[in-house]
Amino acid sequence: MTLGPVMLDVSGTALTAEERHRLRHPLVGGVILFTRNYQSPAQIAALVGEIHELREPQLLVAVDHEGGRVQRFRDGFTVLPPARRLGDLYDENPRRARRVAHMAGWLMAAELRAVGVDFSFAPVLDLDFGVSEIIGNRAFHSNPDAVADLAGSYVAGMAEAGMAATGKHFPGHGACAADSHLTLPVDNRTYADIYVQDLVPFERLIEQGLAGIMPAHVLYPNVDAQPAGFSRFWLQEVLRGRLKFQGIIFSDDLSMEGAKGAGGIVERAELALAAGCDMVLVCNDPTAAGDVLQRLKPHEDAASRLRRVRMRGRPAPERAELASAVAYREAARAIAKLA
Repeated sequence: MTLGPVMLDVSGTALTAEERHRLRHPLVGGVILFTRNYQSPAQIAALVGEIHELREPQLLVAVDHEGGRVQRFRDGFTVLPPARRLGDLYDENPRRARRVAHMAGWLMAAELRAVGVDFSFAPVLDLDFGVSEIIGNRAFHSNPDAVADLAGSYVAGMAEAGMAATGKHFPGHGACAADSHLTLPVDNRTYADIYVQDLVPFERLIEQGLAGIMPAHVLYPNVDAQPAGFSRFWLQEVLRGRLKFQGIIFSDDLSMEGAKGAGGIVERAELALAAGCDMVLVCNDPTAAGDVLQRLKPHEDAASRLRRVRMRGRPAPERAELASAVAYREAARAIAKLA
């Protein structure tokens, strides 16, 4: 059995019999975890282990663990600052900010790898234009070169800890006031405007070997008629063609309001995969997840299968060994000052 193109969630702190059955479906390739799945480091390690033991090759296990507002596991984990704290530091001392960004990426990834989580959907590569309800201080900075600089250091830290990175939300969510969880944001800028601003961090990180990218549920009507996550123009012509991205493309959650204009849940999944996504996320809606697994046509793509496998976390120290490391204590102290 190979890793399929669908990533699902689970309901609680341990798998139910129904979830074990569902996760063995050949279309499933991964699981995304949320705060409701977390009680303690030992519990989450057991849950991840249970998921990994279900099949071979092991399902990918992911989480949104950026820091600030978006950190799913807290008690027992280092409290991570929002990315913008690193941007503030960058304005004072760019060299020190890059060093601390490397520490932050390493610390986040090391703690997750120590409990078996394969990867976090991080970092955010959006620019902070000061208008977005959902991005805000999740962005490193308003300056694209500063974002690229800090994100590059952060991703290098993640890699050192054994974790591949996923940049989001391509081609840029920061210029929209609306929250794509609640509605479809519309960005009326031209491609040229987006290229000289929002695409800079993505282009720079792709040149450095970025493993994954997640497109935004945002419509750019002066560029294409489809939101980015369903757009062959954005995913094929721009991301794969012009930017030469060779890594994995994850859809954002197809249950979000910003995705619902594309049709029913199965139509959304089909459209996202046809546009160029390698893996689609269906979260917080078990009925929709069941519909996708029942009705989605098989997608046999050897390149996509290989991209999915490459997101597997690399070997890393367990928690006890990690906690005793000098580098861990130094990183935790440095990040605590920011958080």
